Amino acid sequence: MRKWTIPSALLLLCLLSLLPDQGRKLHASAEGSPEEVVDPPKVEEKIGAVPTGLSTDSDVVNREAESISKRSVRSNAEKFEFQAEVSRLMDIIINSLYSNKDIFLRELISNASDALDKIRFLSLTDKEILGEGDNTKLDIEIKLDKEKKILSIRDRGIGMTKEDLIKNLGTIAKSGTSAFVEKMQTSGDLNLIGQFGVGFYSVYLVADYVEVISKSNDDKQYVWESKADGAFAISEDTWNEPLGRGTEIRLHLRDEAGEYLEESKLKDLVKKYSEFINFPIYLWASKEVDVEVPADEDDTSDEEESSESKSSEDEGEDAEKSEEEDAEGKPKTKKVKETTYEWELLNDVKAIWLRNPKEVTDEEYTKFYHSLAKDLSDEKPLAWSHFTAEGDVEFKAVLFVPPKAPQDLYESYYNANKSNLKLYVRRVFISDEFDELLPKYLNFLKGLVDSDTLPLNVSREMLQQHSSLRTIKKKLIRKALDMIRRIAEEDPDETNDKDKKDVEKSNDDDEKRGQYTKFWNEFGKSIKLGIIEDATNRNRLAKLLRFESTKSDGKLTSLDQYISRMRSGQKDIFYLTGTSKEQLEKSPFLERLKKKNYEVIFFTDPVDEYLMQYLMDYEDKKFQNVSKEGLRLGKDSKDKELKESFKELTKWWKGALASDNVDDVKLSNRLDDTPCVVVTSKYGWSANMEKIMQSQTLSDANKQAYMRGKRVLEINPRHPIIKELRERVVKNPEDESIKQTAQLMYQTALLESGFQLSDSKDFASRIYNTVKSGLNISPDAAVEEEDEAEEIEAESDTKEAAATPKAEDEADAVKDEL
Repeated sequence: MRKWTIPSALLLLCLLSLLPDQGRKLHASAEGSPEEVVDPPKVEEKIGAVPTGLSTDSDVVNREAESISKRSVRSNAEKFEFQAEVSRLMDIIINSLYSNKDIFLRELISNASDALDKIRFLSLTDKEILGEGDNTKLDIEIKLDKEKKILSIRDRGIGMTKEDLIKNLGTIAKSGTSAFVEKMQTSGDLNLIGQFGVGFYSVYLVADYVEVISKSNDDKQYVWESKADGAFAISEDTWNEPLGRGTEIRLHLRDEAGEYLEESKLKDLVKKYSEFINFPIYLWASKEVDVEVPADEDDTSDEEESSESKSSEDEGEDAEKSEEEDAEGKPKTKKVKETTYEWELLNDVKAIWLRNPKEVTDEEYTKFYHSLAKDLSDEKPLAWSHFTAEGDVEFKAVLFVPPKAPQDLYESYYNANKSNLKLYVRRVFISDEFDELLPKYLNFLKGLVDSDTLPLNVSREMLQQHSSLRTIKKKLIRKALDMIRRIAEEDPDETNDKDKKDVEKSNDDDEKRGQYTKFWNEFGKSIKLGIIEDATNRNRLAKLLRFESTKSDGKLTSLDQYISRMRSGQKDIFYLTGTSKEQLEKSPFLERLKKKNYEVIFFTDPVDEYLMQYLMDYEDKKFQNVSKEGLRLGKDSKDKELKESFKELTKWWKGALASDNVDDVKLSNRLDDTPCVVVTSKYGWSANMEKIMQSQTLSDANKQAYMRGKRVLEINPRHPIIKELRERVVKNPEDESIKQTAQLMYQTALLESGFQLSDSKDFASRIYNTVKSGLNISPDAAVEEEDEAEEIEAESDTKEAAATPKAEDEADAVKDEL
């Protein structure tokens, strides 16, 4: 054995010395072959590649491989201690139990984008600062190595000097750092990671060893490395590929972070967080292609054997083809699947909000909306608003009105916190859960806000306290309401009759016709909720209200159009609430109003009852519910005389209804054909509101009693029934039949006015008594009783009927046995 030990060891050393050079040749030939990749980048462009001209001796290569495999800091590096606050921050991150580890890639791409922004800004005054060749390409490249579990992110930004590496990656250069760390430690919100020098440390959510290779125009190329053990090291980089300029970050991923070595995962993260970064983001992605290779002899023989099983005609054709190929001297080939790699652009959707709105086409807005809202339909958004806000707070925004409302838009209106508005800070996606940017009633809008004023480390709690929030929210609401108003202004169906002809002539296509009606049918309830919730913009929102009325001919109309049709001298806007338009059109409350040519608005949505409690007036016109007290239709000279002549009847009737809690009996100025109705007090619930409240799942009748309006019976002094009652009361106020009639008329008026009866049995008995009287049947006539003999016969018939099927079943059983 000893004889063979020394020669074997020498042979092994020779083989090892040959391996690095062979590996480099194979690597260069595999990645640089023009036949496999179309327009491949140069070797120098690829992260981690080692060009032949820059190769180092085998000792350096072995030492580097040993360092990477052990994930240990290089022995010749200069050691530094982290700032105390940084160590605390890293402890929080490393020991984090939170699931949102994805943000590390967002932060690294954001930092790379900042570095590219800085070098681009400097190049405006010094064009030579970008250098030449590949250094002029301002992009971000992501590459992964599954075998070594390394994820690399590279940019050609401004780069960092040795001092920059120490300053930016070893300390948190900001006042109040301790308070910042305390806030993060208590709140546990990983979105707090986001400030330059802080966002970088999110890498330790997924990695246990990190290398930062950086080259600035003002210094040599250096490597920063750390295992997050309270220290870091910096050394001059003499073994990696020269970057030219920029920074490359290599993450040696933990075992449990293997998902970030999947291309699909990285693509999803870039699309989610960094889709609109202002620089191209490339991923070194794999791709399978069909490649023709020379066929082996075994494959040729297999093909010949398989061809023998074919028909003779096919054999003849194959033979002719092979003779032709042999004649031409072409070798036989076969197609195989081969994996190639190339740079794939991930953020191909352009950030259109950074462009001038005049330069963006409708098709681009529509495409952007479908990408942003993940809307797979072909429908265009109803409207959009693209604007830039300047001043103390600068931001750009694009808002869209979707063509359809989500099915669950109002199901969890007050419980849902998610907003459809995405927040970006300098093109970096922060969150879509900031519902403070828009009020809840506008949460159907989709879009984004990109602010250069807000800090990257913005969280939900910090945003609520940020001084810029109120300004952004105020401007967004104003722009959103202007956008909705513009839908109505551009809709030919919404214009006044005077302007219709001009509009029809100026609009050749009917694309915008009926758009506001479509909007109202989808999102009208949100406008009503806005009037309830937003006192500041209540008048603006009221202009967007739409409804049907007694003069709208089945179409929607607005408050402005209603006011334009008001009669001279009319001071109030009349409306009526109920469950349906058909029911309201038959309401007795409209009789006199229709006769006098007054227009009445129909509110049929349950939320309208709440709406009118907040919308008290519009354009100095008060709202008047025609089913409540206070209706004024002008004074009649005979009112005083009528009131005096019916004084005895109203007083008697009020006494007769004392047990029904009727507050008063008055003469009515709203009835024409109906003898009487029941109205409520001005500030109490209407009949429709009572129904709504009673239908609530957790309603309490006892607690709701004080909110019910006082009921007033209004009688029509011109109706013959009322006149006859007055005469009979004058003759004999104690007549029991008159009291029964008065009670029945009140209960009938309750039903016709929309109320529910507390005692339906009593009402039915009074109706039956009235029918008896009409048929001249004595009130004492009793129901004829059933004879006992008939009951016995009925019982026997039942028994016989039950016995017959049993007998038939027994007979069938006997037949089966025979």
